Amino acid sequence: MTDVSGSEGQHELADRPMAWPVVSSKDLHRDDWVVALREDRITRPGHPEEFSRLSLEHPGAVVVLAVDDDERVMCLRQYRHTSGHEFVELPAGLRDAGDEPAVETARRELREEVELDAADWRLLLSTYSSAGITDEVHEIFLARGLTHAPRGDFEMEHEEAEMERFWVPMADLLDAVLEGRVRQGPLVQAVLAYDVLKHRGTLDAP
Repeated sequence: MTDVSGSEGQHELADRPMAWPVVSSKDLHRDDWVVALREDRITRPGHPEEFSRLSLEHPGAVVVLAVDDDERVMCLRQYRHTSGHEFVELPAGLRDAGDEPAVETARRELREEVELDAADWRLLLSTYSSAGITDEVHEIFLARGLTHAPRGDFEMEHEEAEMERFWVPMADLLDAVLEGRVRQGPLVQAVLAYDVLKHRGTLDAP
């Protein structure tokens, strides 16, 4: 383990791109969907021993914290089989439309899932969901200036067909997060970021 004493400078405190040598790679699962599971054999730079790491390839996702003029948040309840819960979540979706800008994907998901559009969009956070297992990145947006927008011919299916949508006062949602009653990661991150920016007085900063 590298031990560096002292704190990093303000402009140096950042994640750094890096790639260790890959000796071999094989697919454990890959089909016509956008997510795949891969096993890599890698080495530490300058060291001969090899070891395996699993990588879940993922195109990333957008998440939308949609806040109305009364500071209510549009939320969803959605069943997640893997985690065995019906979570309180925010509108979200995969970035599976090629080179489509993240904000356009967010705009589309907001319309399709909860029939809303927004006049004001701001990127709140960009986070890795679980860096030790997947390359998935969440682009978390704040959407305000909300209006009704029909979803058109988009049809809900599977878990989405059972989703419940509802408004929650931001203060109540923050309490639920801090008390551990609501634990879905992107929602927690979005709500905490919103609260911090609000108290700093920078929610409307460019």
